[in-house]
Amino acid sequence: MMLKGSVTGRTQDAMTAVLEGRRRGPRAALAFLGPAVIASIAYMDPGNYATNIQAGAGYGYALLWVVLMANLIAMLFQSLSARLGIVTGSNLAELCRDHFPRPVVWLLWIGSEIAAMATDLAEFLGGAIGLALLFDMPLMAGMGVTAIVTYGILMFDAKGFRPMELIIGAFVAIIGLCYLIEVVIAPIAWGEAAAGMFSPSMPDNTALTIAVGIIGATVMPHAIFLHSGLTQGRALMRNDAERRRVLRFSNIEVVLALAVAGMINMAMVMMAASAFHAGHSDVAEIETAYHTLTPLLGSAAAAVFLVSLIASGVSSSVVGTMAGQMIMQGFLRVRLPVWLRRAVTMAPAFVVVAMGVNATDALVMSQVILSIALPIPMITLIIFVGRRDIMGDFTISRPVRALAIAGATIVLSLNSVLLLSAFGVAIPGLG
Repeated sequence: MMLKGSVTGRTQDAMTAVLEGRRRGPRAALAFLGPAVIASIAYMDPGNYATNIQAGAGYGYALLWVVLMANLIAMLFQSLSARLGIVTGSNLAELCRDHFPRPVVWLLWIGSEIAAMATDLAEFLGGAIGLALLFDMPLMAGMGVTAIVTYGILMFDAKGFRPMELIIGAFVAIIGLCYLIEVVIAPIAWGEAAAGMFSPSMPDNTALTIAVGIIGATVMPHAIFLHSGLTQGRALMRNDAERRRVLRFSNIEVVLALAVAGMINMAMVMMAASAFHAGHSDVAEIETAYHTLTPLLGSAAAAVFLVSLIASGVSSSVVGTMAGQMIMQGFLRVRLPVWLRRAVTMAPAFVVVAMGVNATDALVMSQVILSIALPIPMITLIIFVGRRDIMGDFTISRPVRALAIAGATIVLSLNSVLLLSAFGVAIPGLG
């Protein structure tokens, strides 16, 4: 139970007033905002920076349509994840535990746990790289600062869901503001950008490789698990009519939150296209992008880039830890103390850096691990939202199910290509 008068308590009172018809108008939807905002961080984490920089630097605005398509697929799966939590009152990991045989549950948990740790590796390293570059400190020191800051933010989770939603929302606003500044500073060719967004093209085999990376790293396993948990039990619904209303608010929020995430990703590509494509098309690493930005667009643009990276790394690391906790609790009914959960998820990052592994190479490897684990939440989500014994009257329609299967097929097929390429398997027609 939340203390009366707390931020979370007031939010729940507002949601109840809306569902009972005592509060109406556009402001009524504000009480339901939050879960998709938190989940959207997964779509603008440091893992997206490298692929977006490569796309813009190497091919200008030509691959913007890939970012758009990936974002639309993400909207579909995040809305289905939220739907599952709202309707059943359970999250995806809990439903896996309740409906699959015990050996399958253990395998699913191990794969999902590895994915959560790989996610945190990318996010944690991203924030540390940003701090190290901005303040000219060793990478290990940047990791230490990132660990302290993320742990401090995680402490707010004990005060209910609303404070965390507001904090993550503030980070999203910082990242968005940074890229608004970037597109103002960088001379964007808006006509070419519009053409690249709505006129699909694939200049060559290397562009296909980058496109595979963009789509393959878009739908994150932990985001699908997390969103179903963020919506379960958040609003106190008494009947199906109220559930339908909450679903409507949820779908609106998913579209808005992921539209913002999509625009930020497109802004990353456009900034890289404007700054690097003409004379520095080989820029592919975050550190190189920062050092190249200073002489091209000025120190302000480079600093803003790092601020966005730090905000992305810190906030996504917080969300990754929350997802890891939910995965463990859902599959095993075990909840670790926050400090222990944080230590478990960030330990691999410290080991990787201590071993002298290149940070960008580590980011790439984390994406490979995520590609291996991604089928778990995507396939199980489609199974559960299509089962009438679980969803009742809220079972998804055949057209929506067909869209979900098509989206999963696209993403998982491209993830397979990404995996084969990462392990050196020659793929005909792919450079």
